[in-house]
Amino acid sequence: MLNSISETNPAIKQRDTNSNMLKNVLIALALFLLLAAGIAIGKYFFSGDNSDTSGNIAKSTQAAGEDVNKDITDSRENAITRTVKRISPAIVGINVEEVREYQDPFSFFDNDPFFKQFFGNRPPQKQVVKGLGSGFIVSSDGYILTNDHVAGNATKISVTLTSGETVEAKLIGSDRNSDVAVLKIEKDNLDFARLGNSDDVIIGEWVIALGNPFGLFEINDKPTVTVGVVSATDMKVNADGNRVYKDMIQTDASINTGNSGGPLVNAEGDVIGMNTIIFTGGQFNSGSIGVGFSISINRVKKIMDEIKTKGKIERTCNVGFRIQAVDERIAKYLGLEKPIGVVVTEVQRGGISDIAGLKAEDVVIEANNEKIRNEQDLIFVINDLENGDMLKMKILRGGSEREIEFELKPAK
Repeated sequence: MLNSISETNPAIKQRDTNSNMLKNVLIALALFLLLAAGIAIGKYFFSGDNSDTSGNIAKSTQAAGEDVNKDITDSRENAITRTVKRISPAIVGINVEEVREYQDPFSFFDNDPFFKQFFGNRPPQKQVVKGLGSGFIVSSDGYILTNDHVAGNATKISVTLTSGETVEAKLIGSDRNSDVAVLKIEKDNLDFARLGNSDDVIIGEWVIALGNPFGLFEINDKPTVTVGVVSATDMKVNADGNRVYKDMIQTDASINTGNSGGPLVNAEGDVIGMNTIIFTGGQFNSGSIGVGFSISINRVKKIMDEIKTKGKIERTCNVGFRIQAVDERIAKYLGLEKPIGVVVTEVQRGGISDIAGLKAEDVVIEANNEKIRNEQDLIFVINDLENGDMLKMKILRGGSEREIEFELKPAK
């Protein structure tokens, strides 16, 4: 009954129609709003403005990375790297030519009348020998320090700078006994090394050796750098004839052939020694085994100043006596409790030591405040003296001590 009434009543039908239209409008509005929201969200995430924001983020990340890399680089800088950078321009490579004489292998025929008619008198032959080493500039006007065994006998010397320039060098003077040579190049406004105080060297402190091992300086005009520590100080080393290697600094920084004459530098950039000799592993190993020696820079400075003033070191004196080591047999003969010092075996009549009162069988136990244990100790003291220096010796004679002192004078 109700259904038939609803279908037939016009007012009810109109109301239902209006209700359906309102629902459709609301649904359409909801769909429109949803679509608009989707478009807005898509535009936010995929529009050009958002890309710019991503770019800014990328740039910020790159900048942060660069800052990190810079921090890492800065952290790798230390006293050693800064010292190497500062002193490297003062290091030079040295190339020398030296004329050496050698005995003709057929010269033994000279005294044989039969062969002499064929060979004649054959004088010593000459040969040009090339060598290399290291050095370091010690003044802005071109003074350079190196070893005597590098350049002391050279007839031609050329120096290569870190700028790549090669210039001729002049030998101002050298001293064989101390193994120090001074060169000069005609250049101004040069970077130069700062000379330190080798009396302040600390055993165990970091040191840097710079130079031209095996001629490697010539490859890129830069010194080779090795790092180690001071192993010992005040060392005496017996090597190469009459050279006086005393007050030496021992280091485990690698030193090889060609390093001779280069500087040994502390972590503050001060030169404390001149690299000079090494111990090797034997006949079949001429490279570094971590035992190298440098002449203390205080000793080098003293020699350099005198060479620059006089051109050489005057060591022409003759002390006028001979010595021998004291062994058990000699000690017993002289009435000594144990072997000590060296015994004088001969005194030159009228010589300076004879005039001073030295006699045969005197036992020298001290010279210029240095203990004498063997012949080498006394030779070191005497070979290091110059004309005009005083030699003061403490001796044992007849069971009592006495002192003898005299001035070294040029040999006549």
